[in-house]
Amino acid sequence: MDSKQAYLQCLERLMWAIDRLEAEVEPSELDRIAELIVQPMIGPWRFFHNPEHIFDVGGNEDAIEVIAALFHDIVYVQVDRSINFNVSYYITPVTKEVNKHLQIRDRSELSADAIFEIVMLVFGFVPGEVLDPFSGQNEFLSAVVAAKALEPFLKPEQLLQIAACIEATIPFRSAESGVTASQRLYDRLQAIKSLFYLSLTDEQIRETVKKAVRISNRDVISFAHESSAHFLANTWNLLPETNHNLTCCGFYTVRDYRVALLKMEGFLSYLKPEVIFRQFEGYPDDRTYQRWETTAKYNLEIAKLYLGCKLAAIALLEALSSGLGIDVSLSMMMGELPNLAPQAVRLESFFPEIKKPYQPKIGLESEVLNLLENGRAKGNCNTDLENSPLATFAVKIVGFDEMRYQCDRAKDFFKENLNADDFISDFNPIVTEIVVDSILKLFDNRRATIYRYYDITSELKSKPQTNFPARPFQSNG
Repeated sequence: MDSKQAYLQCLERLMWAIDRLEAEVEPSELDRIAELIVQPMIGPWRFFHNPEHIFDVGGNEDAIEVIAALFHDIVYVQVDRSINFNVSYYITPVTKEVNKHLQIRDRSELSADAIFEIVMLVFGFVPGEVLDPFSGQNEFLSAVVAAKALEPFLKPEQLLQIAACIEATIPFRSAESGVTASQRLYDRLQAIKSLFYLSLTDEQIRETVKKAVRISNRDVISFAHESSAHFLANTWNLLPETNHNLTCCGFYTVRDYRVALLKMEGFLSYLKPEVIFRQFEGYPDDRTYQRWETTAKYNLEIAKLYLGCKLAAIALLEALSSGLGIDVSLSMMMGELPNLAPQAVRLESFFPEIKKPYQPKIGLESEVLNLLENGRAKGNCNTDLENSPLATFAVKIVGFDEMRYQCDRAKDFFKENLNADDFISDFNPIVTEIVVDSILKLFDNRRATIYRYYDITSELKSKPQTNFPARPFQSNG
């Protein structure tokens, strides 16, 4: 989706939502707000948290949910490595940078501002609090922008509901002393209602929390996708957002790629399925909630085995290339990406046919092998192959148990608890020999290409010299 399409769709959704809320906003103001939202969302590193995502998260039935979704990722410091200049207009009066961390200004530095106070209380934050990038910083700042940008047009009750929906998109929170994140949000909303004398009934507050639950669940619904190929495609869209080197097609190194994989594998291995989705007072119903959780658990198991195999394979490549230096590009070792150089020869071109490939023992192994061999679903990021030829080749020779073992060894190698020679020496010698031979053949292919140009040059040298007229000297002065 290009910037114009994103802007027009954002504007259309804003107009619809504002109309449903019976607010009066001048067209020029809606234009400005739509532009405010879209500018950060089309940044150079937005591959997952982009306009399509915010449109999906908002749904198309509730105005509060639509508006909250439009704003909920407007600030994402880890991805953008900054805050959009126009967005910062709303943030700098209430926050400051201290020792490279963002912090809510002290009470003495804040002006009297009921709406900002409401947003702080929705998140359970206080003046002077240091914001944690992984525990609500981006969501809080996004809610501040939403509340302040919409304050001239919407009621405090509506702004409270929008902030509550954005707060609910802080992901992966466990219950505290048996109290869920949704119940804690409900309790805070009740306290805010009393403190600011807001005209919200208990039923309206409960419905607000259910709106927040819907927003939260749509934000992470890809974990429950029935297709593991689509789940992994969404996962892959996240890689270049926080590993910016991967956006440099053909230039990122073997190590760059490995670091990105290792971070994602670590995160998914740590993530518990029961903290992904939200439920409040029977919404969503138990059957739906359990189905989502069960599917997410299966997708996580798929992803962990899939990433483990890729880590073992990339570790072998990193160990083999370690003697060449740490800045060896992945394309040097594997060949160019087909979308960049369709005619280029790649490493897997030299792999021999495997006569008796490993046969998966269980359905999960069959699915992972299929994903490695045939690829993930097509995603927004085209800086990597959808399939994994090196990992596929290794799995077909040694099987998954051996790849799990090699993944554990790979992590020791990455921590420098194991040197390259030791890692290679305990890798299956058949795989290692074929991979080394294929790398040499790939290098020979490149050398042959260079020699072809050398032969052309030699042929030109052997011909009688042609006297070309000298080019006139041109001064830059």
